[in-house]
Amino acid sequence: MNPVGVLGPVLGPDTSHSIGIIKQLLSGAMSGCPKVYSPYVDVRDVAKLHLRAMTHPAAKGERFIAAAPGTHSIADVARVLKRKLGAHVSTRELPNWRVRLAALHNPAAKVVLPHLGSVRETSSAKAEKLLGWSPRPFEDAVVATSDSLLKLGLVRPAA
Repeated sequence: MNPVGVLGPVLGPDTSHSIGIIKQLLSGAMSGCPKVYSPYVDVRDVAKLHLRAMTHPAAKGERFIAAAPGTHSIADVARVLKRKLGAHVSTRELPNWRVRLAALHNPAAKVVLPHLGSVRETSSAKAEKLLGWSPRPFEDAVVATSDSLLKLGLVRPAA
């Protein structure tokens, strides 16, 4: 199983890098959006795909990519948070030079440097065709992530 950026409901404070992006957006720690593009998938869909792969005869010896359709920027994530939740988040894309400058003093900005401007595209067509798997929409995963972070008190929304 090869999942892409995994979002969805969190169970506790130990979270992934992808969830960290939503935490930073919601808390206001991210004043703008680096130009980073990635496919995403909901953790619940990854679990369903694991179950199908373990029980379906056609999955024997195969590898599957777990991804919802489309490639989305961090600004796309921010727009979903703003539109669906009314969150006070920045949807402004930052120029690459500004992210590089910030990375000189900010470890979180330094992490995204290798990914600036790159668009990662992938397809889960094989899992969909062979196993009848279908992931939920990207927006649902973003909303489920943010709802759980807020409910568990793992992020304080920016005012």
